[in-house]
Amino acid sequence: MSGNTFGNLFAVTNFGESHGPAIGCVIDGCPPGLALSEADIQPDLDRRRPGTSRHVTQRNEPDTVEILSGVYEGRTTGTPLCLLIRNTDQRSKDYGNIVQTFRPGHADYTYWRKYGLRDPRGGGRSSARLTAPMVAAGAVAKKWLALQYGTVFRGCMTQVGEIEIGFESWDHVAHNAFFAPVADVSRLEAYMDALRKAGDSCGARIRVSASKVPVGLGEPLFDKLDADIAYAMMGINAVKGVEIGAGFASVTQRGSTHGDSLTPQGFQTNNAGGVLGGISTGQDLEVAIAIKPTSSIITPRASVDVQGQPTEVVTKGRHDPCVGLRATPIAEAMLALVLMEHALRHRAQCGDVADPTRAWSR
Repeated sequence: MSGNTFGNLFAVTNFGESHGPAIGCVIDGCPPGLALSEADIQPDLDRRRPGTSRHVTQRNEPDTVEILSGVYEGRTTGTPLCLLIRNTDQRSKDYGNIVQTFRPGHADYTYWRKYGLRDPRGGGRSSARLTAPMVAAGAVAKKWLALQYGTVFRGCMTQVGEIEIGFESWDHVAHNAFFAPVADVSRLEAYMDALRKAGDSCGARIRVSASKVPVGLGEPLFDKLDADIAYAMMGINAVKGVEIGAGFASVTQRGSTHGDSLTPQGFQTNNAGGVLGGISTGQDLEVAIAIKPTSSIITPRASVDVQGQPTEVVTKGRHDPCVGLRATPIAEAMLALVLMEHALRHRAQCGDVADPTRAWSR
């Protein structure tokens, strides 16, 4: 199986399975001299990990990260950085009834047809559990970008199922299980409780942004910054749509309003989402992703078995009724990895980046 490495200059190779002994990643290309410890990485993993509220899967994984290589006396050496997260709460018996059948909405059928076999335990390699190593790698990228340019990453949930969530303040995001930017989440809690009782699931919309982004990141044709962002976001499990800036709202805008007017002080608006011609403008990067409903539900659904015979599938086990509830730190991490890759590329080609706080600097 190929396709397990993200990036080139900051290359993250993801390994492991949902119910294997461990998952993790190897980062090749981390700049030397970065002060780094497990304590720099663990907070983001804690934001993503399962079992943190009644609204998410109750698989109880501590997701404790271990740095196995690439750090000496508290600083990165420039050699491959290996991050390990051990699996401690697997319940593989929950998947015994689907060994010979295919769960609707999952990768069971396509994996089996492509490789001739599959690991049914928690989805194996296709499990959203494999996003944890990317969050760990993203934490490394976040720290480097923050030290170099002051870049800050933030994300929140803007819709769950049919419920649109307004924006009150970023300060609220860290204080509820939904990563919602509002003080009162009682309506969201009631919605999720009803969904779980019904044995069903729903999708979500996540917003992620990066501020203090250097001007000039990205290439003008096939390696556009926004194209690579979309590629990264579509690599997250269950993501079915990506918007940059105004996104699909651009369809109803007029050219007289969509184009972000320039003044001596900078841009007046940000419909472009911080990218023009595939290159960062220095404005905030604004990205939104659409996440499909969780495929693992207890509601019976029609399927077939490996012999092609009709059957009915009920997915047991511990699952999120909305996988979007834990997607915010994942989206932040993938955005950080894209910016890390492009920052290193820009330095190699053009030298240091322009100061994003000065509109006309070079």
